[in-house]
Amino acid sequence: MSRRALSEFLGTALLVMAVVGSGIMAQNLTTDVALQLLANAIATGGALLGLITIFGPLSGASFNPVVTLVGYFVDRDSSITALVTDIAAQIAGAIVGCVIANIMFAHPFIEISTKVRTGGPTWFSEVVATVGLLLVIWGGKRAGANVAVLVAAWITGAYWFTSSTSVANPAVGIGRMFSDSFAGIAPESMPMFAVMQILGGVIGLVIIKTLWADNGATS
Repeated sequence: MSRRALSEFLGTALLVMAVVGSGIMAQNLTTDVALQLLANAIATGGALLGLITIFGPLSGASFNPVVTLVGYFVDRDSSITALVTDIAAQIAGAIVGCVIANIMFAHPFIEISTKVRTGGPTWFSEVVATVGLLLVIWGGKRAGANVAVLVAAWITGAYWFTSSTSVANPAVGIGRMFSDSFAGIAPESMPMFAVMQILGGVIGLVIIKTLWADNGATS
């Protein structure tokens, strides 16, 4: 369990470091918001591909409380203790990853984001992004595909086709609250993001159970 939790901690930390660090770098290099988003999306997708590939065999490489929760109900391959430990490791890792990014770019170690992300379309986008992420993961497993590639592709694309830029991860969202940059999320925006991500998780779980109920979906 300690190796699994460490994998989730490190993977989530490095993922948030990539998200926030690339956001800060993009903001430093250009004022063009489209270029900032492109840089942020490419860096995030690349990081996901590498991190899921290396940590997948150790912990499943969820890096995401919603994915971890859905996995618990679909695959039944972990205990409640492991579930709680994984989620705690993900949240702690996300915060640490943001701090690392802040340090690398000479920002205050801890800063509070002022980037408000709110409104019905944004919240709905988080439901869509989360459902899509879950279907890509479990559909990819059943198809025998490279899930790391699929997740990286989904998130990179969803940066562009969702108005929320596809956070789809409560832990990552919490980490991003501590960066006052292009990649930041204001604390007042995070509760609804989390609610919509959890709602997406419930919808995704129902769809997964419906589509693959008789196919023995495994992690």
